[in-house]
Amino acid sequence: MRHFVTGMLVILLLLLNTLVGIVPMMIMALLKLLPAPPMQRVLGNGIMWVARAWATVDQWIFAALTPTRWDIQGRAQLSRDESLLVIANHQSWVDIPALIEALNNQVPDFKFFLKRELVWVPFLGLAFWALDFPFMRRYSKSVLRKHPELARKDLETTRRACEKFRHYPVSVINFIEGTRFTPAKHERQQSPFQCLLRPKSGGVAYALDAMQGQIRHLLDVTVFYPDGVPNFWQLLSGQVRRVVVILDKQPIPEHLINGDYQGDPAYRSGFQQWLNERWRAKDERLVQWREQGRKTGSDHSIS
Repeated sequence: MRHFVTGMLVILLLLLNTLVGIVPMMIMALLKLLPAPPMQRVLGNGIMWVARAWATVDQWIFAALTPTRWDIQGRAQLSRDESLLVIANHQSWVDIPALIEALNNQVPDFKFFLKRELVWVPFLGLAFWALDFPFMRRYSKSVLRKHPELARKDLETTRRACEKFRHYPVSVINFIEGTRFTPAKHERQQSPFQCLLRPKSGGVAYALDAMQGQIRHLLDVTVFYPDGVPNFWQLLSGQVRRVVVILDKQPIPEHLINGDYQGDPAYRSGFQQWLNERWRAKDERLVQWREQGRKTGSDHSIS
């Protein structure tokens, strides 16, 4: 009963926080449609302030009502003054609050590269547009083989959308597995990793190319749940004891910052190798933690 009451109270407060934030955001988003660049910049800053405030209040709600201990390691290397490419493993919807807890107000504002279809989702599409999230088309490999020019055209469109980012730092976030990890997906993919799905390198390379050299560092985020991967209700209802988030900032190799992923096989191979090496190191870390937990029966062995 206690968990049910906690969960319902957290849901109520999260919804209230969202409603309070969405009203001024929608008003500013509609005003931003007006063709007045100076006012658009001011409104854009206001919208981002609302987004940061919404995330901060969400953090307060979880801190006040749930016992979850967020073990964040590596924050000392972060700065709000430098653009970053952020990649993370993906196991649960709890990963989103984990990223917010680890990165909100610690790195530049989040930017997600989204499927173009999402712009038509009521309210959310307008919010995504107001937050300056770039919208990209997703073509199948068979379509790109027949019409390779489509990839180039979409890249140019995305570059134009990213032009405004050149005036301030951003954090481009990508769950490079493309979906949440499950044993069934792991088996279907025949993934070479024990705790991860195969990374999809194309989207990451695409984002780097679209940013035209502005992003020079990778922030590799590893999320681990010592007591097993929880669902979102377990977090809301106070049943998650501890979440470990490791932040590892690394320079992106100079020869990989810009390249033609679609048209240059050598660049594509080098990029995939680099990303797979990062993923292999992450997998080894997760396996080690998992084995330590099994041997000790405790979550205190993780460091």
